[in-house]
Amino acid sequence: MVGLFSKTVVAATVRMPKWFVGWVSRRYVAGPALEDAVKVMKRLSEEGACFTVDVLGEEITNLDQAHFFFEEYVRVLDAIRTHNLDANLSIKPTAFGLLIDRKKGMENIEKLVKLAHDQSMFVRLDMEDHRVTSDTIQVVLDLHKKGLTNVGTVLQGRLFRTLDDINALEVELGPAADYRICKGIYLEPEDIAYTGYQDIVDSTNACIDRMLLAGSYCSIASHDLPVVDYALEALTSHGMGPGLPDPRPNAGPQRDAKGPGYEFQMLLGVRGPLRRKLAKDGHRTRVYIPYGEKWYEYSIRRLKENPTVGAQVAKAFLMPWTNRP
Repeated sequence: MVGLFSKTVVAATVRMPKWFVGWVSRRYVAGPALEDAVKVMKRLSEEGACFTVDVLGEEITNLDQAHFFFEEYVRVLDAIRTHNLDANLSIKPTAFGLLIDRKKGMENIEKLVKLAHDQSMFVRLDMEDHRVTSDTIQVVLDLHKKGLTNVGTVLQGRLFRTLDDINALEVELGPAADYRICKGIYLEPEDIAYTGYQDIVDSTNACIDRMLLAGSYCSIASHDLPVVDYALEALTSHGMGPGLPDPRPNAGPQRDAKGPGYEFQMLLGVRGPLRRKLAKDGHRTRVYIPYGEKWYEYSIRRLKENPTVGAQVAKAFLMPWTNRP
């Protein structure tokens, strides 16, 4: 019944005028311009949050578009430094040309990661759909071999392959492995991914266990209470928590602008009360800040890719007091 309701909300929303979609998405997107993102980050900094910034737009059709994304991310780097923000970068590999020309795409990503490295800033390669899972992981491996260890990837708990990916990356990277683990927004085919809610939660929690056991840095990106509660218990079992040094013997030194081996991450505008509760308890909390001219395309695509978002949209619209950003 909830699934049908969510799909109905999504079907109605994507047919609404652009201004209405903009009204809905303003909660989840900082705005069309970098200045909008800076304003949001300054506001949320007062709540103890740190950030990862995403310039909206992903799969491109020509390499000239990749140049735009590179230049815009250089502006983001400058803004973070100028405003002394506790923030790093999230990038879509396909926005840098990975699917058009892998060599050129890799060169573009490497240039940006090198610039971030020179400023002691971390870069997260967002994970897109299954077409680029292996390529995205390989980019991280290639950059680490070049000494650019300020880069990590996202893994999706719903994919069957993810535990194997963690095991392989542990061998290749050791404690330098740095993940964002999430359930995954893309509704992948059932022959490569779990499709049932509980199976996805269980798999995501198993990935959290494996990452912590491997000594990796674990960014727990979820608004789902069964995942967050499980992660809190898992951290306690490893002797990890607010104000404590990472006690895992196989963990590396604490990274710049990072937590003690872990952090929690949430999307802008989603589960604000939970994020503030975690921050109040002393956990490092990072907010995903998307901005850009492609806000409309981003909003519609996310709704279509995962109709379960419809329930969140309806709740924010009908009961905004229950989910203050």
